[in-house]
Amino acid sequence: MILVWIVAVLWLAALVSAQPALSAPADSAAALQARYAALAGKLQHTAFQRPLVLESSETDRALTGDIYARVDYPFATVSRALNNPQHWCDVMILHLNTKFCRADSQADHTRLAVRIGKKTPQSLTDAHLIEFNYRAAEVTPRYLAIKLDAPSGPLGTRDYRIQLQAIPVGSGQTFLHLTYTYGYGTAGRLAMKSYLATLGRDKVGFTRIGQQSNGQPDFIDGMRGVAERNTMRYYLAIDAYLGALSAPPARQLQTRLLGWFNATEQYPRQLHEIERDAYLDMKRNEYRRQNRMISNSRAAPL
Repeated sequence: MILVWIVAVLWLAALVSAQPALSAPADSAAALQARYAALAGKLQHTAFQRPLVLESSETDRALTGDIYARVDYPFATVSRALNNPQHWCDVMILHLNTKFCRADSQADHTRLAVRIGKKTPQSLTDAHLIEFNYRAAEVTPRYLAIKLDAPSGPLGTRDYRIQLQAIPVGSGQTFLHLTYTYGYGTAGRLAMKSYLATLGRDKVGFTRIGQQSNGQPDFIDGMRGVAERNTMRYYLAIDAYLGALSAPPARQLQTRLLGWFNATEQYPRQLHEIERDAYLDMKRNEYRRQNRMISNSRAAPL
């Protein structure tokens, strides 16, 4: 059971790494603009086939990481799309391990109830619940900051925090910074070690740490590898959602699903887990179940 949980929860691997000192607060528009300027060279020459920088780190109590990326969508489009909790559920459901997401808005708060589980079809009763508080921290014509946090999760995990920042850059482009972090205790650490010693023993991340004897690149593994794989999956879900907005409404779900799967297949060494038809069938069924439960007032409580 521990292995099932850890395979599910590790998509939440995330991202806060050392940044140069800035006069503005780290979560401000000015700081993000400075970060964009500092990363200009790296964004021009990356190994990701897109202008993207991926960073990761870990401590003995937390797993962290960041993605910085320039996308070819106008800032107004990005802000309108991602300043909406239900749209975040449309993003999250693309990930293999997300089984369900529902946004509930009350007078004083908005909550995202997210169920995570295996990379295969699964009943919701066997999936794990994490409840995020959703907040639009700052929304202006030139800056977007969305924050989600959950104080606790299964197996002693805690202090989940997601932040998305965005600013307009260039002509019709947007610079995104996606941050995710969570902490864990002894039980969570043991579960992670069990995963890395069994199901995750051959998996790697994206950071090159050397070269093998056959000339192939040697990539980072372990928990930083976990962070990098799942950070990329989550970023690709955001990108797939944004990319599908131009499709007719009736085609947007299919476009998102294909967009996410095809993007992950650009990195088969790190991200290939399931065949295309199996992914599409599973996600269509999960999306139908999600919509059915949300619209059915008699659905069993989460």
